[in-house]
Amino acid sequence: MQTANGRAAWRPHEITGDAAGTPDLAAWLDALGRDRLAELLTEHKALVFRNFAVTPENVEDVLDRLVPNRLPYVHGNSPRTRVRGNVYTSTEYPRQYTISMHNELSYAHRWPARLAFYCEKAPDSGGATSVVDGALWLESLDAEVRDAFAGGLRYIQNLHDGFGFGKSWQETFETDDRKAVEEFLRQSRAEWEWGPDGLRIVQLRPATTRHPVTGTEVWFNQADQWHPAGLGDETSQELYDILSPDEFPQYVTFADGTPIPDAYIEQIRDRGLAAAVDVDWRVGDVLLIDNILVAHGRRPFEGTRRVLVAMSDG
Repeated sequence: MQTANGRAAWRPHEITGDAAGTPDLAAWLDALGRDRLAELLTEHKALVFRNFAVTPENVEDVLDRLVPNRLPYVHGNSPRTRVRGNVYTSTEYPRQYTISMHNELSYAHRWPARLAFYCEKAPDSGGATSVVDGALWLESLDAEVRDAFAGGLRYIQNLHDGFGFGKSWQETFETDDRKAVEEFLRQSRAEWEWGPDGLRIVQLRPATTRHPVTGTEVWFNQADQWHPAGLGDETSQELYDILSPDEFPQYVTFADGTPIPDAYIEQIRDRGLAAAVDVDWRVGDVLLIDNILVAHGRRPFEGTRRVLVAMSDG
């Protein structure tokens, strides 16, 4: 099967306990070895593990193999809860909304190389984690859009001090130590300013990046999630009615400060979602993705959904 542009259709590679000959995923991964796992992930971009006996009691043994040196979700903008250690809920964004495609922390100076998701409770319906080949997403955009983003992006965050829209700076950086936050931002080469109501951060970042192993260029930014047009007409208008763009909890422009046209944002969002493949969850499933080669999102759902996520730098 091929896509419209002739590229072979892509899907995550599925590995089952039956085919692996064992229900013990941690043991199977030990036998496979870290180097071979890295090769498989680079080759297939995303791996789904099914029909292994992964439970809340042994999932950390599996995560130790898939995402060693787990990272904290520092500077993350998604609402989520730390479950234990550096394992978090995947998102607490309301269930009726679609979460558009994105690479985790692509707006930041550093981002995780891998993400591992674990399904502890599957929803009654919907709730798939969507994944998209970042190179395909880049190719799907009109040349006019790709060219416009070639100069990069300017991300703006207004993080309140405990009262306001969005996340506070304390939640975002998992600390109430201002000096620790400043050191993090200094290493990130960001600009920042403390105000009476919180912290303002400005960062310049590229719109694409290349994979360190394959050299593949991929769409790698969160313009559509930081721009009001990516939220839908009603939510966008509500923001504009309350605040000026420079006061939004998060906002994005081109690197020189020029506003990004709404039509560009809508195209980016819609084509990413159109090219995405849904990974429907069953209890015990594990999904491992290369966070550079693959972007991810979430479909709306009914019922209760509990998917955990952990991140690592390799």
